[in-house]
This record gives sequence, structure tokens and C-alpha cells, in this order.
Amino acid sequence: MSYINAFWVGGLICALVQIILEKTKMMPGRTMVLLVCTGAVLGAIGVYGPFQEFAGAGASVPLLGFGNVLWKGVKEAVETEGFLGIFMGGFKASAVGISAALILSYLASLIFDPKMQ
Repeated sequence: MSYINAFWVGGLICALVQIILEKTKMMPGRTMVLLVCTGAVLGAIGVYGPFQEFAGAGASVPLLGFGNVLWKGVKEAVETEGFLGIFMGGFKASAVGISAALILSYLASLIFDPKMQ
């Protein structure tokens, strides 16, 4: 059942974002920022945790999940480091995901022949 929940919740998130892109004049970059900020706000008010438990990867993989990870990192770092945790927490919490994205995209560019259009 967890696979089904992940599938329909992730699909619903993607469908809503596609509707936002099609029906408004928001650029994709602004839409992505909106998703990350929404995930951080939902994490801050305590809604995203139960939602992620229900949906699993359907909620943790999209950009909403990235915003929630940033919020968790900042919250934890502020509790341990104080004010400087505001600047350090997001980097510590998301470093593995960002590093993996950079390394894998570089490897993909070596394997395939990317062309600018």
C-alpha cells in the first residue's frame, strides 16, 4: 500500500505543478522556488512530517521534500549552533543530495553527448 500512496501523491504533486505551469505565467524557476519554500513552511508548521509518513517517497522526492529537508537542517543546527545554524543547517542537511546530483549529472555528460540548443 505504501507504493500506491507514494505513486498517487507524487503524481498529484506533479500534476498540480504542471497545472500551475500551464495556467499561469510563472516561469519554471519561480515554480521550483515556490515548491521548496512551501515544503519548508509546511515543515515549520508541523504538517509535512505526517504527510511524508503517509506518502513516503511520493512526498520526500519532489521539491517539497527538499524544502522540508532544508527546514529540518536549519532547525537542528539552530538548536545546536545558535544563530550561525541558520546559515549552516541547510547546507549540512542537503549536502549529500546536492553532491549526488552534481556528480551523477557530470558522469551523464561524460557518457552522453550533451548539446546546447
